[in-house]
Amino acid sequence: MSVLPPKRVDGRRAGRDMTSRRKMALRASISVCAVLAVMASAPNHVRAQSADTTTLENVLTRDADPSAQMLLEATELEYNFDKDVVSAIGNVQIYYNGNALEADRVTLDRKNAKLFAIGNVRLTEPGGNVIVTDSLELSDDFRDGFARQLRIETVQRTRFTAESAERVDGETTTFNNGTYTVYTKPTNPPDKPPLWRIKATKIVHKEKERTVYYEGAKLEFWGVPIAYLPFMSHPDPTVRRKSGFLMPTTVYDDKIGVGVSIPYHWVLGPDRDLTFTATPLSKQGVLLEGEWRHMLETGKYSIKAAGLHQQNPHNFSGSSGDIQWRGFVNTKGEFKLNSRWKWGWDLSRVSDRAFVKDYKVDSESDSLTSTVYLTGLSERNYFDIRAYSFQVTQEDDPDASDPNAGAPFSQVGSKLQSKQPVVHPVVDYSYIWADPVVGGELSFAGNLTSLTRDETDAFAYNGIRRFRGVEGTFTRTTLKSQWRRTLIDPIGQMFTPFAYVKADLYFLQSADKNVSTLTDDAFVARAMPAVGLDYRYPFLISSSFGRHVIEPIAQIIVRPSEQRVGELPNDDAQSLVFDDTNLFQWDKFSGYDRNEGGTRTNLGFQYNGQFRGFGSVNAMIGRSFHLAGTNSYAESDVLATGTNSGLESGDSDYVSRVYFDTNLGMRFGARARFDNHDFSVRRAEVQASGTSGPVTATLAYAFLGAKPAQGIENDREEILGAGSLRLLTNWRVFGSVRYDLRNSTTVRDVVGLGYDDEGFSASLAYAEDRSRNDGNPVDKTIYLRIGLRTLGDTQVSTSADR
Repeated sequence: MSVLPPKRVDGRRAGRDMTSRRKMALRASISVCAVLAVMASAPNHVRAQSADTTTLENVLTRDADPSAQMLLEATELEYNFDKDVVSAIGNVQIYYNGNALEADRVTLDRKNAKLFAIGNVRLTEPGGNVIVTDSLELSDDFRDGFARQLRIETVQRTRFTAESAERVDGETTTFNNGTYTVYTKPTNPPDKPPLWRIKATKIVHKEKERTVYYEGAKLEFWGVPIAYLPFMSHPDPTVRRKSGFLMPTTVYDDKIGVGVSIPYHWVLGPDRDLTFTATPLSKQGVLLEGEWRHMLETGKYSIKAAGLHQQNPHNFSGSSGDIQWRGFVNTKGEFKLNSRWKWGWDLSRVSDRAFVKDYKVDSESDSLTSTVYLTGLSERNYFDIRAYSFQVTQEDDPDASDPNAGAPFSQVGSKLQSKQPVVHPVVDYSYIWADPVVGGELSFAGNLTSLTRDETDAFAYNGIRRFRGVEGTFTRTTLKSQWRRTLIDPIGQMFTPFAYVKADLYFLQSADKNVSTLTDDAFVARAMPAVGLDYRYPFLISSSFGRHVIEPIAQIIVRPSEQRVGELPNDDAQSLVFDDTNLFQWDKFSGYDRNEGGTRTNLGFQYNGQFRGFGSVNAMIGRSFHLAGTNSYAESDVLATGTNSGLESGDSDYVSRVYFDTNLGMRFGARARFDNHDFSVRRAEVQASGTSGPVTATLAYAFLGAKPAQGIENDREEILGAGSLRLLTNWRVFGSVRYDLRNSTTVRDVVGLGYDDEGFSASLAYAEDRSRNDGNPVDKTIYLRIGLRTLGDTQVSTSADR
């Protein structure tokens, strides 16, 4: 450290000279503790008594703690021994206890324990908050302070400004004539007018409470006041959970009236909270909702309930909602027993079928699913047991009945709740042996499903009855073991021999005797052994255009014919979609209630290409051939599952896919099934999506051929388009349309305008929905959503017809 030779100064000449001041040009950082040592230990006789710089350095460093965390750096340092004042001048930087102070000049007044910073002051606090002002007064421990014309920017990208501010007790900051807002980018000009802000005569931020209080507040947009609030408060930006009122939302419906939901969030501890919501409705009274959440050491659970006493239940005349007391309850939970096992539940009950949709509580689906489960998972084992029940949330519709179903079965669309099964339970287990068996992988899987249904779900096609579900109690136990091994020869051909055996045990109780095809046996056993071989020969072609992998695939499976087809219920294998994803599956049925039988071969050709500068392509085409035995897909069960699947003939339909990604924001994908005779389209899905400049768009097309045997009488063909156009930096228009090409009708369309940045978002949309009306007037709805970051979101939707 280099120190200028001191001048000898008479202390009485303070008016003409800088009394007892010494200027030192500092070429490196020195400890501020050294400065404090001067203040604490240097007696008056030291001043200007000697020009020995070594002596002065000893004074500066006397009693200084070399491990102290406070450091100072400046161009010049001035000492006034008479007034006990130290001043740092020029590019001043002070670091203390995580604080970083920058200024043109900083003066330490030891007598009053004050620190003054002047000119381009910037204080960065340990938490990352930044205070910017022209002048700042701090206590010597940086806890308390006062400033004028300041700006505070937090790590959460929120901003306080004020004419003046004062912090006391190290935790309470009061802003006079201040504002609070958020900003989108740290590079935004500090004086740029914010989109929205809260302006108040006084803003008080209490760090221990982590709450911001406002007096004389008003909410402004583009500088225009839109709401006046004499007093308000909200959690500060660091808070994730805080007791208090949440953002209200508005509801409107001609049957329930207009209302405002007022939620209150009550934090009862670090591990539990309660949210209570009251919604006064002009036509039906007050809807009350509550949700309790509790986090425990091994898991968490919640309880949610809603209900009201309707003032005008006749507004729901003709539906199950025509009652006075209506409500809903749900509870969820999940707990760990150890690192591998967990159990939980999700249980719901509702007073009537229409409640959750009439009052938009919890779910918009057509049923509520309740389940209790236990799950275990390790590297090679999996176990899961669950029980299910279903509560219908749609009304019976006898007008949609099928007269061909007729007695003794209920009409289609009626007795919907009685047709839902209670599953008690379904158990899945799988295990993979760690060591190879005969050089390959051996695995075991098991399933047990037991269910009860009170009403047979029947419909008719060409006078033949089909059954989605059969009355009675049915229990099936399935055990399956499989083995496979992959061998690769010197030229890269891959041979995978495999084998499996599957055994089923059925217990049938109280079966509906009117389902004549169902067996009368109370106990049924069946088995399905199989052996097969999978062959693949991928070979690589490299060129100046890119890399290409061409892979022919062949597979053969030998097994006996399926047993007891049509004599057993089918509850878990009703869905069968033959496409590229299951062409090479050993059994293409979706569940255990059906077994693919007979000898079958599957053939396909796959291509993967990586083009330099032009993206990538994946394509596949293939088909399946039934060679011997009975074709399971041509055999009709209680639902005729295999009919119209594309597998019912000896030579299957063709299945294919192609995907193309430009790596420039554009993607294209398609999969289709083509008729095995005339190559006509039986099923197709095509989708294109991409982003180019301000435009983001998606276009999708879907075609599904008729399956009369499963109740799908006509071909279905739809097109869906959705897009968004960014008009300005934050403004966008968006829309979507779903169009039924077969009936030449628009199923649903939406158009809207939105604004989004990191501090504020809003959207206004208009939607028309014809998917559920069946000739009734179109359901027209207007949606409005507004979100203020750190304050909350609110939304409202209302029918455009009301």
